[in-house]
Amino acid sequence: MVRLNPHRVDRENHNTPILFDREIDDFAHEILSEYRPELLREPGAIDFQHFLESYLGMQIDFMDLYSKDPDRPILAMTVFKKSRVRVFDKENGCVRKITVPGRMVIIDNAVMEPGRESLALFSGMHEGGHITMHWHVHTGETLDGYVYDPDYECDESIESLVCCRRENIESDEKPRKIRTAKEWREHHADYFAAAITMPNRTFMPFVRSLLRGNGCYKASVTLGRDSDLDILVDDIIPDAINEVYGVSKRAARIKLRKAGFVLGNTI
Repeated sequence: MVRLNPHRVDRENHNTPILFDREIDDFAHEILSEYRPELLREPGAIDFQHFLESYLGMQIDFMDLYSKDPDRPILAMTVFKKSRVRVFDKENGCVRKITVPGRMVIIDNAVMEPGRESLALFSGMHEGGHITMHWHVHTGETLDGYVYDPDYECDESIESLVCCRRENIESDEKPRKIRTAKEWREHHADYFAAAITMPNRTFMPFVRSLLRGNGCYKASVTLGRDSDLDILVDDIIPDAINEVYGVSKRAARIKLRKAGFVLGNTI
């Protein structure tokens, strides 16, 4: 299993990795080169359940996750250590707490409904980002059981699980210099989900071929200048990315912009 070796960590915040986006891209490529190297040769969709179970050794369960704020639903969570989780008991019409073991990813049942496969994929791989990059933050150990930093005493105040809400997954958050450590970890996880589902090694040439195939030989398109090009990069190309990589059109549009293919506002 490929292990993240960040050049810097925030020791005041549970050894949270300090990472540039390009380092996450490289890390995702390293993982794919070991897990499914063919995905670095030809564009294709990754199976998030197989990745979580077979590569990362996680259990997966599906539950009706409870959120106090209905406008901020919890789509998925990673349980690092044995924890108590709030779920909605539909049969009895109440909320109850259940005990779940560690090394588990829980996906909300609503995410797994027909027609939401793209969201399920991104939610699962978002959790994969937390597992591969933040396991030591929540446990003090690497994923394969080694003490991460012998000189660092794991702070018991750190959560034993992480809840990922709708705003954390397929996030279009604008870059900010000031983020909390928790916000940085959510950024890491969501960027990882995009990096491993749409790896640059295949994504960049795939998009260039789509642009050229539709008569566009520009390196990037600025929205609002040409209605035909707007439709191309905001609808036609995201559709093609969805079909090949299995991600949503929203995730595709975000990746197109972050990769520099689209300038201006989209989503």
